Amino acid sequence: KVPVVTFSFFQHALNSGIRRYHVAPALCQRAKVAMSHFEPNEYINYEKLEKNINIVRKRLDRPLTLSEKIVYGHLDEPEKQEIERGKTYLRLRPDRVAMQDATAQMAMLQFISSGLPKVAVPSTIHCDHLIEAQLGGEKDLRRAKDINQEVYNFLATAGAKYGVGFWKPGSGIIHQIILENYSYPGVMLIGTDSHTPNGGGLGGVCIGVGGADAVDVMAGIPWELKCPKVIGVKLTGKLSGWTSPKDVILKVAGILTVKGGTGAIIEYHGPGVDSISCTGMATICNMGAEIGATTSIFPYNARMKKYLGKTGRADIAALAEEFKQHLVPDSGCQYDQVIEINLSELKPHINGPFTPDLAHPVSDIGAVAEKEGWPVDIRVGLIGSCTNSSYEDMGRSAAVAKQALAHGLKCKSKFTITPGSEQIRATIERDGYAKVLRDVGGLVLANACGPCIGQWDRKDIKKGEKNTIVTSYNRNFTGRNDANPETHAFVTSPEIVTALSIAGTLKFNPETDYLTGADGKKFKLEAPDADELPKLEFDPGQDTYQYPPKDGSGQHVDVSPTSQRLQLLEPFDKWDGKDLEDMLILIKVKGKCTTDHISAAGPWLKFRGHLDNISNNLLIGAINIENGKANSVRNALTQEFGPVPDTARYYKKMGVKWAVIGDENYGEGSSREHAALEPRHLGGRVIITKSFARIHETNLKKQGLLPLTFADPADYNKIHPVDKLSIVGLADFAPGKPLKCIIKHPNGSQETIMLNHTFNESQIEWFQAGSALNRMKELQQKSS
Repeated sequence: KVPVVTFSFFQHALNSGIRRYHVAPALCQRAKVAMSHFEPNEYINYEKLEKNINIVRKRLDRPLTLSEKIVYGHLDEPEKQEIERGKTYLRLRPDRVAMQDATAQMAMLQFISSGLPKVAVPSTIHCDHLIEAQLGGEKDLRRAKDINQEVYNFLATAGAKYGVGFWKPGSGIIHQIILENYSYPGVMLIGTDSHTPNGGGLGGVCIGVGGADAVDVMAGIPWELKCPKVIGVKLTGKLSGWTSPKDVILKVAGILTVKGGTGAIIEYHGPGVDSISCTGMATICNMGAEIGATTSIFPYNARMKKYLGKTGRADIAALAEEFKQHLVPDSGCQYDQVIEINLSELKPHINGPFTPDLAHPVSDIGAVAEKEGWPVDIRVGLIGSCTNSSYEDMGRSAAVAKQALAHGLKCKSKFTITPGSEQIRATIERDGYAKVLRDVGGLVLANACGPCIGQWDRKDIKKGEKNTIVTSYNRNFTGRNDANPETHAFVTSPEIVTALSIAGTLKFNPETDYLTGADGKKFKLEAPDADELPKLEFDPGQDTYQYPPKDGSGQHVDVSPTSQRLQLLEPFDKWDGKDLEDMLILIKVKGKCTTDHISAAGPWLKFRGHLDNISNNLLIGAINIENGKANSVRNALTQEFGPVPDTARYYKKMGVKWAVIGDENYGEGSSREHAALEPRHLGGRVIITKSFARIHETNLKKQGLLPLTFADPADYNKIHPVDKLSIVGLADFAPGKPLKCIIKHPNGSQETIMLNHTFNESQIEWFQAGSALNRMKELQQKSS
């Protein structure tokens, strides 16, 4: 052990100007700072990060972006790997894994199938997705614990057996828990949720993945990622007034669109960064998922140091200070694209409806809504979610609510509040924010995802009724929040949601418009101001964490063969070595097709651990180009129209392989791998689209499917739902080599088109083995 005087010596040496890179590795090696309070024997290894960065910098001979430093700093064998942004695949060693309960079920079922005794890296499970918003926090939580007891028990016992920490229901949303406890500058974390990039607000590379990717990392296998491009967003000026961190990403989404960030990391930099709080930076990174970005990140700064200190991690902040040169971009580094935003000129924004990249200044939305025929009366305002549920968010919303109360007003719209974590809930209760929000008419929901992911038992409208809601969430796809395709959902900041809920209309602009108080006098809301962190320490609230035992080998994990919620997995069949001939087309999708369209959430979440049951929602939200309807496709064998899952099951029963034809950015949205597992389970072999979202494309590969793209996007129009398709040349399947597709039309004519793919050699082995999990087992058998 190193005495305290040794640390003081190093600190003195640093202050005296001794070159930092001589001192920092020794300090890191001797100080041994834990990654989190919950894993005191797992240490931050900045020394290895520094070593890898130096190897890569010498090889590339150029300045590095921050994203590159952290990604390349986690390379497996950095001396040997080919590194080219946007082209080569990297083999990486992430520091940890996080899983939310809806995706953790399938991830843990796959890990169980691997036969491994324990996870190789620190991993956690977070219970946040299965709690339905209905009556309010405590009642909804009790109901969820009762309804989901079987699933919670499975996750708790599986965590105990395999060494995974377990955050119980009520603990909070996974991304808030990660920010409070697990993210830190320079970490590489993968999570089975698309909004994992939230951790970039603390300077980490945090990436959303499917469960099969998480299994690779938990098994100790290098994780593959296509070397990301880097889009730089230079921030100048300073946030002020009604403009919030949310407006930065709403503006960026409007610029880049839902697919503009695909294959890239969004790296924020510039003098404007320092005007944004740490939790504000997390908000921006969180919603970067909506532009298809691999992840988003901010450079380490004083705002992060302040947040680390307030969340009990001053030791991590001190260590990060010593290694700060590796936690910020190099001077002169080059980005693949640069966007510049002047925060002093940025106005409050509101995006929607039906897509998160349809950006409008709040000052314009009323007129635009009237012109487009969107309902201007707001039925419900909802604040919170993983994107905007920080102490600062709640404080700014409460500051708006206080002004309304002072003039005798309450919300004209229904109003709900979702705390991000038990710590946030307890602290806003103690500091009075929760009372203010309730007094203005709000209902405080459980510390969970709730309406943001469709866990909302909404009673104020009927399905099919046209209406408008405003939220501080991140997504607003058709039917996402309440399963009503006529709900026009808009996303904005919590303070704007609060102001609009008080006014009750999209036509209200809080920067310029007046409200009428209970006394008949007009007044104008002042721009909200609130502390970014509590003056006192955070109140941790109830203890909701279950440590895994040192030895969990004796723990029993129960999966009943008659369960309707859980089902052990059977291996998918291997490729038979032949071309895929005369496949039927299950559906040719028209327009946007997110993972919500492919595998709906909401009431279907209860089947996330049972592959056969959840496959009954396959593509039920996708629009069939043949008839313009959802969940209605022609059965090519009977010529009758019926539900998509039923038709797929019929083809599987008859031994007929099938394909799906998709449009642009197919599979955008959630990381849910069920959108890949379901088509594979029901006999699908190929998904052909104009383009894919990153996570979904990888998930399809992991499950042994062929995600292919048209070499010429116009060839989408050559394929008709009644055609048959053959993919030929699979015996010579190789990286970078296009595949040939023969289209057979009902009249007997044929035409040939070319299809591209992004498979590398190891991913081709997944296809040949039937899935990545099958390939893992093959390698285990060979090694033993």
